[in-house]
Amino acid sequence: MTNSKMKFLTDWGLNRESWRGGRGEYWVLLQGLLMVGFVLLPVYRPWDLGSAGLRWTSWGVAAMLGMGAIVLIGKGLLDLGKSLTPLPYPREDGVLVQTGVYGIVRHCLYGGLILGALAGSIALWSLSHMMGVAVLFVFFDTKASKEEVWLQEKYPEYTEYRQRVKKLIPWVY
Repeated sequence: MTNSKMKFLTDWGLNRESWRGGRGEYWVLLQGLLMVGFVLLPVYRPWDLGSAGLRWTSWGVAAMLGMGAIVLIGKGLLDLGKSLTPLPYPREDGVLVQTGVYGIVRHCLYGGLILGALAGSIALWSLSHMMGVAVLFVFFDTKASKEEVWLQEKYPEYTEYRQRVKKLIPWVY
């Protein structure tokens, strides 16, 4: 690898030593496996979709949730800027972002992935995917809780931010 590619990875906290798991590397691997598993789930639809109106309504709801997911993920990536890292452990040179989409949800990237999975499940009317959404929710909630321990250690103001802003789903949770 070239030095510029290595610098990019080390800026994110990834290096040979990091794979000992101290910065949440295994959370990232498990997240990738869960996301691939979700996509590969077979559609299980134990009920009839019924009327065309119900189908169109469900697709409309799925589209709105999908757009919300895109906004959360896209704006979250932009708002993080140089503080972005794939690891749940905060960057050494990072700052606590509390503005933009982070003013309404603390873990907007995780929330966006959950909403996107929910949108797909509703569009497919798939019970197996709905169960997958539940698994993803539990996973991201647990991962976010671990991440928050590290964020609180690094940023003293995180406690107040945590009390003021919802964790995963804007205005809900």
